[in-house]
Amino acid sequence: MTASSEARDLAVRARDRVRFEEDALTYADDAYRVARRLTGSTEAAEELVQDAYVRAFRSWEQYTPGTNLRAWLLRIVHNLAVDAGRKRQRTPQMEPVEESDYYLYQRMGGTSTPEEADNVVERLSQGGVVSALAALPQPYRDAVVLVDLADFSYQDAADILDVPIGTIMSRLHRGRRMLKTELAQTIEDTAEAAAS
Repeated sequence: MTASSEARDLAVRARDRVRFEEDALTYADDAYRVARRLTGSTEAAEELVQDAYVRAFRSWEQYTPGTNLRAWLLRIVHNLAVDAGRKRQRTPQMEPVEESDYYLYQRMGGTSTPEEADNVVERLSQGGVVSALAALPQPYRDAVVLVDLADFSYQDAADILDVPIGTIMSRLHRGRRMLKTELAQTIEDTAEAAAS
């Protein structure tokens, strides 16, 4: 290979890359709309789109010219969202829960004094919720974590877990019910132990 053919190949490659980047950037609005739907947050969507374009630009040679570039880019966005969802799924968020968020707190409406109310909230501390969540069977825990904690839509959770949306709805209903039962049992056990 001569120096002139190497230079010509380099010029063609550079031209192809610039064309690819220009074409890919025309789908930035579509990528953002999909990312916004997948993440539910403006900031997370912007970060997801940025990561998707970084990945696309790094692997631009894997794209086959003449095929659907929009679909190729949106698949990257989707895959990154799935990866982020799996990462969040493995790392439960440790945010405090408000009294009004507790099903059991509302169920125990007989709590009359502020001190008793504080005791109930303390017993329902985050550690108990995390333990109850960890006790759920994996399919139900996945549905509850994705929809209730990570704020994914039913469809997004179905896409992430690769199951029909009806399965997500069913697992979510059963998972929430099992979680409430587990928390109720924990509260009752704790109340009995404190009374003894």
